[in-house]
Amino acid sequence: MEISARFRCRAFASIVDRNAPRTANPEVLRKDYAYLFERYFYFLEDAGENSLGLVVFDELERVQSHILIEQMNRYFQETWTGRTRASKVIPEPFFVHSELTTGVQLADLIAYLLSWGFRIPGMDAAARRELKPLVDRACNLRYRAVREKMGNPNFGIWSFALINDLRAREELGEG
Repeated sequence: MEISARFRCRAFASIVDRNAPRTANPEVLRKDYAYLFERYFYFLEDAGENSLGLVVFDELERVQSHILIEQMNRYFQETWTGRTRASKVIPEPFFVHSELTTGVQLADLIAYLLSWGFRIPGMDAAARRELKPLVDRACNLRYRAVREKMGNPNFGIWSFALINDLRAREELGEG
């Protein structure tokens, strides 16, 4: 993580409670992915006009990979927000073997640390205190974007997001 920080790498995470309500529509991109793409887009937007980003996932079962690819295609092609974000985020993901890819191994390690040791308001499970030094290093890889939101011109948006409900706005009647 220290080497990653030296090279100005950034970590992005959607943290989901295991009891979070799930979407009933298998065609809709889950909210945790949408939040992840939002934060990644802000990072790329802040990085400069010519910045583009790739999405790399740890390999999934073939059927799961196809479902995720289709959900991402619909999101990036059929929604205004997705089309906007596709200007910076290349909407075709790569799937790699984590045991062969250092970056994905690092992402797995950060996910483990966040799951067991990172806590913010809304996260009720006890944290493992012995992980705190490593969690602090992972937190140093977060990115903080500043955007105007809800009337606040200096609203901070961290690259680690807590998601309590995976259902899309349409399912919640906010559509």
